[in-house]
Amino acid sequence: MTDLPPGFLLIDKDQGWTSHDVVAKVRNAVGGKVGHAGTLDPMATGLLILAVGGATRLLRFVQDADKEYVATALFGVATDSLDADGSILSRDPLPVTVEDVEAVMERFRGDILQMPPMVSARKVEGKRLYELAREGKVVDRESRPVTIHSLELIDIAPSDYPEVTFRTVCSTGTYIRTLADDIARALGGRAHLTALRRVRNGSMSVEDAVDVDGVVSAVERGTVDQLVITASTALAHLPDLSVSDPTAFRVRNGVVLEVNDVGGDSVTDLVRITDGTDALIAVYRRVEQQLRPEVVLG
Repeated sequence: MTDLPPGFLLIDKDQGWTSHDVVAKVRNAVGGKVGHAGTLDPMATGLLILAVGGATRLLRFVQDADKEYVATALFGVATDSLDADGSILSRDPLPVTVEDVEAVMERFRGDILQMPPMVSARKVEGKRLYELAREGKVVDRESRPVTIHSLELIDIAPSDYPEVTFRTVCSTGTYIRTLADDIARALGGRAHLTALRRVRNGSMSVEDAVDVDGVVSAVERGTVDQLVITASTALAHLPDLSVSDPTAFRVRNGVVLEVNDVGGDSVTDLVRITDGTDALIAVYRRVEQQLRPEVVLG
């Protein structure tokens, strides 16, 4: 078992791997507790964030961060999974132009409602939708609010069945396969994803990630600790509140803080609390004029 400090590993997931496959391979290599923040489908590639050791307690804060994707969709062809791994349901030409797509995309920027796809992990009446889909069932789902912070058309390969590539920054819980199909529906047809890559999660980028083999090789060389991202860095998308040693002692013991006593007037929700060395000691949440502990690392 490798003696790793609590923190995060940034993995550039290959196509064909499930998120569980990645976790199992890394856990086998480094030993100890390993968890992931935000599933990537086998077809998808890109940034998968793993927590090691005590940092697994912070996964929900990473998972809740905004994410950035680059996706390619084939317009005119619908599949039952809304991606290339599914079975084709229909094929109808949809020869749209750049101007057509850009005009429709405006409808999908900002706060929108999305219907979770049947292949998603969301639960309905205690059962995950993908489990029901495997049984050949289609059930009613409620649309959910998500936020599309930005949506940019990158390229169109002109055809009766054009491939459309776009970039989006979105809130957690956004289904990119649904977004692509909804855009096509607004143009009078259907679409499915042929490629999806997560390039950013919160403050962390796939440019700083390594593949699974890179982690295994680093373990063999005894340098895997150099790949570990600190908890403070991983949660850099949250505002920071640096406190003095006496206050840090209180935070480590989970004491509720008064906003005015620690200069936390600018805090509106979650906040990282760090000590004088920029080490994360806790995540607190503002409730009226108090800061209350969510997770204390000690």
